[in-house]
Amino acid sequence: MYLGKCLCGAVHIQVKGKIEDIIHCHCSLCRKSTGTAYATNGFVNSADFEVTQGQEWLTGFAFKPGRCRHFCSACGSPVFSANEQDPGRVRVRLGIFDSDIKERPGSHNFIGSKANWDELDANLPSYEGFEPGRQ
Repeated sequence: MYLGKCLCGAVHIQVKGKIEDIIHCHCSLCRKSTGTAYATNGFVNSADFEVTQGQEWLTGFAFKPGRCRHFCSACGSPVFSANEQDPGRVRVRLGIFDSDIKERPGSHNFIGSKANWDELDANLPSYEGFEPGRQ
């Protein structure tokens, strides 16, 4: 089980299953929404994901139709993203977790959009878009 909370502690989450398809995403949307060089994202089954405290503090931004990023309205911490085309999973930014994470990132994605000042981890494969087999 994984436990996490936003920066101010108002929103708490729990994941009872595995975190899958972890990537370092360098796309401009992830860079802008985090203010960092990239976002480390992983998918969890919706049935294994729960907001255990502070649901009332969550707000969302639909940056594309059917895709909503949920964040804490008090501190702005990203909590999770949902996609209507993939209702069985949510995407979580791994930085929200307080628990140690067993799973590891598999790749750097969208490196064509990466910040010019960012250096990639040379031990991971890199792709211009999604890694092969993922859309």
